[in-house]
Amino acid sequence: MPSKIRVLIVDDSALMRQVLGTLLARDPGIEVVGSAPDPYVAREKIRQLNPDVLTLDVEMPRMDGLAFLEKLMLARPMPVVMVSSLTDAGCATTLRALELGAVDFVTKPRLDLRERLPEVAQEVIDKVKAAGMARLRRPTPAAPTAAGPRRAPAALAQSTDQVIAVGASTGGTEALKDFLAALPADCPGVAVVQHMPERFTRAFADRLDGLCTIRVKEAEEGDRVLTGHALIAPGGYHMRIMREGGTYLVRLNSEPPVNRHRPSVDVLFESCARHVGANAVGVIMTGMGDDGARGLLAMRGSGARTLAQDEATCVVFGMPRVAIEMGATEQVLPLSRLAEEATALVRTRHRGVQAKGPGPEAGRPEPRGMDHGG
Repeated sequence: MPSKIRVLIVDDSALMRQVLGTLLARDPGIEVVGSAPDPYVAREKIRQLNPDVLTLDVEMPRMDGLAFLEKLMLARPMPVVMVSSLTDAGCATTLRALELGAVDFVTKPRLDLRERLPEVAQEVIDKVKAAGMARLRRPTPAAPTAAGPRRAPAALAQSTDQVIAVGASTGGTEALKDFLAALPADCPGVAVVQHMPERFTRAFADRLDGLCTIRVKEAEEGDRVLTGHALIAPGGYHMRIMREGGTYLVRLNSEPPVNRHRPSVDVLFESCARHVGANAVGVIMTGMGDDGARGLLAMRGSGARTLAQDEATCVVFGMPRVAIEMGATEQVLPLSRLAEEATALVRTRHRGVQAKGPGPEAGRPEPRGMDHGG
C-alpha cells in the first residue's frame, strides 16, 4: 500500500489551518502531520516532522510567505503549494512564488460557499497530491523591471494565417514563460490555456508581456489572433479560436467546466481542430490530469502538427503523458526545444503552401515520423 503524502499547513489564521486540515483529511492518501502559525514555527516543525508537502500562506506576520519560501528553497527544497488571496497584491506575490519554486497555488477557500465545498476540497487535494509527485526545479531570478525586451514592429501585427495553440497546468507558468520568451517577433499568433483562476491570468499575462519579445495579453471577446502576439485565456472562461473570413478570432464563454477546468485546454484544441486544421501547431505541456489530450488528438487528426513536453522537463508529467499514450503527439521534446520546433513546423508548413499553391493538397502537412527521443 503506497504511503500517504505527509502535509504541513503553515498559516497565521487558526480558522484557515482548521479549514485546510479538514479539506485535506477527506482524502485517505493524505495525512496532515501538523500546522504552524508562522514561518519560525514552521521551520522547527519541518525539522521534526519531515513533511512531503508544505501549504504556505502568502501573507503572514513576522516573515511573509515569499521570504520564507525563498529561504526554504535554498536551505531545504521541498514541494510547496501556496495559499493565496484573490487580490491584485496576492496575484503578484503568488506569481513570484511560482518563480521561486512553488509547485502550484490555491486561492483561500471562502467560508460562505458551502455548496462549493466539495469542489474546493477536490482542488486542494489534487494540487497537494500533484505537489507530492512533482519534480522540483531551480528557482528563477526575479523578473526584470527595466524597459523590457525589444518589441516586434507594429507593421508585423497582422492577422495570422497559422496558430500555435498551447495548453498547460501545474508547472505551466514557468514553462510558458520559457516557451513564449523563446518565440521570435514574427511568429504566428499564439493562443494559450493555463489552468488559473480569474484575476491571476491577467497578472500572469502582464508579467509575461514584460519578459517576451512578442506581445502577451489576457484574451478578450473578439480579439484577433495576430502575428507576434500571444493571447492567454482568462480565468473562468473557455476560449475558442474561430475563423471569420480570412481572420482568426477569439470567442469566450462561461459554459460549464470541461475536465473540471474553465478554461479547458480541450476546448481550445478542439476549436483549433475544427477551424484551423492543418494551419495549426498544438503543444501540450506540464500539468496534472488529462485535459488537452483528446483535443490534441483531434488536432492531429485534422492535419495539425502536435508536440508534447517530455517527462524530464515537466514539473508534473500528467497531461503530456496521457496525450502520448493516446497517440496524439508527433514529437516529444524537452521544454528548451518546444518553441524552436513549433516555429520550424509553421515555417515549413508556410513554405509548403507557397510551393504547392492553393490546390486541394495545400493544407496537408508533409509526412513525418514519430520522434520520442527528446
